[in-house]
Amino acid sequence: MRICIPTGTKEGLKAKVYGHFGSAPHFTICDSRTLKCEFVDNGNLVHEHGMCNPLKAVGNARPDAVVVGGIGMGAIRGLNAAGIKVYIMAEATVENAVAAINSGKLKEADDSSACGHHGQHGCH
Repeated sequence: MRICIPTGTKEGLKAKVYGHFGSAPHFTICDSRTLKCEFVDNGNLVHEHGMCNPLKAVGNARPDAVVVGGIGMGAIRGLNAAGIKVYIMAEATVENAVAAINSGKLKEADDSSACGHHGQHGCH
């Protein structure tokens, strides 16, 4: 499984999960089996609040899942519509996030886990 994790750095497995999907400078794409990582710069970093285009942001990475610290409902819906599962896991590393996916312990994001306007409702 290809897992996309927004990060502030390109440190591979040691990079920290970024606090919010749309404003992350980079995405670390990690193969959940081999733990090999590649990096994609956020192609939609500059956008108005609530106007994130999640598929443009991750470019041609084509992940199966995204693990984020926080994300808006529009981005969750856009990713889900493309067949990409979204999970919330704040204050973790890429390595922790991949291990959590592999263990099956993460719950998929829904309306209650989405960030609200100006940091309300579950945004980390």
